Amino acid sequence: MFPFQPLAYGTLHMISRYARPEMEAIWQPENRFSLWLRIEVLACEAYHELGRVPADSLKRIRESSSFSIRRIDELERTLHHDVIAFLTAVGETVGADARFLHLGMTSSDVLDTAFACQLTQAADRILRGVDGLMQEVKQKALEHCDTIMIGRSHGIHAEPITFGLKMALWYEELKRNRIRVERARETVAVGKISGAVGTYATVPPEVEAYVCRHLGLTPAAVATQILQRDRHAEYFSTLAILGSSLEKFAVEIRHLQRTEVREAEEYFAEGQKGSSAMPHKRNPILSENISGLARLMRSYAQAAMENIPLWHERDISHSSVERVIGPDSTTLIDFMLHRMTSLIGKLRVHPDRMKRNLLMTRGLLFSQELMLRLVEKGMPRDEAYRVVQKHAMAVWDGEGTEDLKTRISADPVFTQRLTPTEIEDVFRLERFVRHARTIFQRVFG
Repeated sequence: MFPFQPLAYGTLHMISRYARPEMEAIWQPENRFSLWLRIEVLACEAYHELGRVPADSLKRIRESSSFSIRRIDELERTLHHDVIAFLTAVGETVGADARFLHLGMTSSDVLDTAFACQLTQAADRILRGVDGLMQEVKQKALEHCDTIMIGRSHGIHAEPITFGLKMALWYEELKRNRIRVERARETVAVGKISGAVGTYATVPPEVEAYVCRHLGLTPAAVATQILQRDRHAEYFSTLAILGSSLEKFAVEIRHLQRTEVREAEEYFAEGQKGSSAMPHKRNPILSENISGLARLMRSYAQAAMENIPLWHERDISHSSVERVIGPDSTTLIDFMLHRMTSLIGKLRVHPDRMKRNLLMTRGLLFSQELMLRLVEKGMPRDEAYRVVQKHAMAVWDGEGTEDLKTRISADPVFTQRLTPTEIEDVFRLERFVRHARTIFQRVFG
């Protein structure tokens, strides 16, 4: 028979290279057991107010209760139960008054309430990370409000935008993500001290109310042996959406850094090397890293969804999942936010390349404006589309060296309807971005 080996609470050892100290501390045994002990002591305080725990016993519990992680691990190897191992270890430090610990409670009263505390602690840190990224994105947006570049749809040149507008779009998306994280934090900031199947048969509701109030949680209106896992699924899905937004930004940077585009690129440090084989390489490795981690974030959301349909008042199938996705998802999203914040802050933007790429299609980006001018002059839209497309496709296919403006200026279909001044006005880049500052006002105020 294999010796008992308790499942590690999370897999931080697997993702240690991504763990930042403040987030990692939330999932360390020290914090987890400290929360468990605080819940137990708060319950004793509540019982004292109800006259069930003597004042001197409560005093001794407050002063003497402590735990040794090494002792808990030692006990768990025999007991095969983490909460009982914890209570036994704490009981050894308390003595006879340990009889008042865990009074009428079930393990999930402690586990789920402490998990709620950890998730809210993590959410607070994630919100700070979102705020930091928003500041960097806003700075880039303001800096490049008027930096004109080609907009693309399907990867093909469409009409001009500004790089600042691209950043404003990201900023607005991050605002929505922030609201989602705040909402998810509220959803999981719920505690449960209601006994074996949630009926308060052995622990009065007043104890739950007292414990939750002091932990900054809301008592669950109704529970079983556990808090219901749709709450947690919303939380982890929210983190997955945030991760997917970060990947969206990363994919855009990867496209803009392509050799044939090179309108923006990641910072390349002095002495950095991009390839073991090719000395010329400067790869978007930070963005690619974020893309990869976003896939994990979505998988954690899927796992959280699977935790919702449990048997009856509870089974334990959700527990092993949460021991992994709790630490891992919050640690990774914290890291991704930090990485993207640094990436945006140091991002190299190349307005000259943007201008060069903007002009490479020899005026095709003005095709819609040209069509609309013909429509304004009374030409049916289908006909206007057809005559503009004829010249546009010739330029697209490289027929001659003429640009769109030159071609239509020699065609009576256009010159009989548009004056030279009106044709000149069609081909003004500023027309496309004249409302950019209106959009900025809506986004940034």
